[in-house]
Amino acid sequence: MQIKAAVVHERSAPFAIETLELCEPRPDEVIVRVVASGMCQTDLHGRDGYFAVSQFPAVFGHEGSGVVHAVGSAVREFAPGDHVIMSYPWCGDCANCRRHRLNYCLNARALKNRGTRADGSTLLASNGAPVYSAYFQQSSFGTFALTQERYAVKVRNDAPLELLGPLACSGQTGAGAVFNALKPNVGESIAVFGVGAVGLSALVAAKILGCAPIAAVDIHDHRLELARELGASHTINAATSPDVVAELRNAIGGGVHYAVEASAVPQALRNAIASLTPGGTCALLGSARGGTEASFEMPFLQQGRSVRGVVQGDSIPKEFIPKLVDLVVEGKFPIGKMIKFYDLADINLAAQESSAGVAIKPVLRMPQA
Repeated sequence: MQIKAAVVHERSAPFAIETLELCEPRPDEVIVRVVASGMCQTDLHGRDGYFAVSQFPAVFGHEGSGVVHAVGSAVREFAPGDHVIMSYPWCGDCANCRRHRLNYCLNARALKNRGTRADGSTLLASNGAPVYSAYFQQSSFGTFALTQERYAVKVRNDAPLELLGPLACSGQTGAGAVFNALKPNVGESIAVFGVGAVGLSALVAAKILGCAPIAAVDIHDHRLELARELGASHTINAATSPDVVAELRNAIGGGVHYAVEASAVPQALRNAIASLTPGGTCALLGSARGGTEASFEMPFLQQGRSVRGVVQGDSIPKEFIPKLVDLVVEGKFPIGKMIKFYDLADINLAAQESSAGVAIKPVLRMPQA
């Protein structure tokens, strides 16, 4: 079938909207009519050839929400018309997958970034030539996307579908880090460094769990303003503060029990760690490019402080995403306040405004026939 999609022809090239041919689904696959797709820095990492396994020309996008269009002969969980979110892939065979740690799949990097199915076959073509897609096994920057049944999550039909795509990655990464990994108690303090869509999702989760105080640190005043609206009791602009850690400690009366680093900036990670009280934990969520390093004093960690990375919020999508959708419908997870919509044709503007910090969470609306 023919689809419209945003194609990147070479490393760091602009997105170009083109007509492509999408293959038919295999028995265990689903074709989704994409309603909307979030854009995050990982998509731009892919565009810029950051991942060693990336191939071009390519179609990116990994926060797609839409309606099931067609299903393979062996699919039992979905039927045409179902509302779905497409989430991250895993191999199902490695040691971590067998331990039900799907988000730490040992083969995830290739599945996410190589541009093909696991067997090396491609999903898209242009005039008979392959176009690499299967980004996170979906490539949702197009009017239709193909994914495996196990990577799709059915969601309730009364939920606002065009808002839900970001739950596939940024939403479950931030919220899951708090709900599933840190698990703070009521009244424990938390600081979020970098309040883009991931950090704000973590902040909202902390608010839901009753954390207090909640601090937000960023370099953009409009993001800090939204953080206050969503539950932050204290905000600090790291671009103007002479000493972020000292200001944070003075504001909340000491170190925090938990810190979330969501900016991928080394100084922010150092500040996040330095803000911890003895026994505190810092979760690293920011997607830094290879070779990025951060340093800290070893004796500081000896007082029971810990630092851990968290991928995809330690979540199992089919279990966790529906819970986030319920929170959205109940008005407890106001994801719409983080979103700026763009037409697919304006994808390069969305990428520009995302990188500049203007848009907290760009979401691309797909043209509908």
